[in-house]
Amino acid sequence: MITLYDVPLSPYAQKVKMALLEKGVDFEAKVPDLIAPDPEFVALSPRLEVPVIVEGDVKLFDSSVILEYIEERFRDVPLLPVMPAERARVRLIEEMCDTAYDAVNWGVAEVTVFGRATGDVAERLLAVARTQVNALNERLERELSTRPWLNGDAFGFGDIVAFPFVNGAAALGNKPSPGSKVELWLKALRGRPSAARLKADVIESMPLFMNRPREIAEGKLRRQYRDHRLDWMLRSGGLDIVLDGIKNETIRFSLDF
Repeated sequence: MITLYDVPLSPYAQKVKMALLEKGVDFEAKVPDLIAPDPEFVALSPRLEVPVIVEGDVKLFDSSVILEYIEERFRDVPLLPVMPAERARVRLIEEMCDTAYDAVNWGVAEVTVFGRATGDVAERLLAVARTQVNALNERLERELSTRPWLNGDAFGFGDIVAFPFVNGAAALGNKPSPGSKVELWLKALRGRPSAARLKADVIESMPLFMNRPREIAEGKLRRQYRDHRLDWMLRSGGLDIVLDGIKNETIRFSLDF
């Protein structure tokens, strides 16, 4: 039995959970306490982030590494395309979503959920985010122009790694263009049982996270600014947000191993 350490709102945890569900792999999901993490979780996740999976002696963190393990470990339902070039193509989609798409969504949440900017600064950051989400969706639109799924002829890895980020952007107000292939693709993905499970888990977990903005403002938990998130915030005009976060000890960077 696999144990998945999971925060249901995390897009990285969502793609791992979706892969497990699509492959029909039994797993137990646990939500770690990130405010006062226990030593076991600290040992499993040196960066204090989800997802983490444990299967016997196998203990893995980092969503991309975990997805590769799941694909090789449970071969009955393959998710990656057959051809090497197509495998490389969908891995590039994952890289784009893990870095560029995540950074934009993270920045939007910093403004709209965690209130780190108001007035003109907030408007500027949100305008930058809208432009960039449109550009990212246009990239995905091109991927869908010659194939029914991002993965190719059939649903798979390319769709799983993109769904949490496109769906998350839409939830934050940056929806795909009406009538676009990306919009139709998103609707199709939302209709899958695995996506319904992700949504149900988010709804169920919301009481655990309703106080998260206040907890962060009080310094009980720090939002992690990994490289791509920091890069986006600095390039988009949010330097003061970063400096304030450092001063008030409400943000953190990657932890030492």
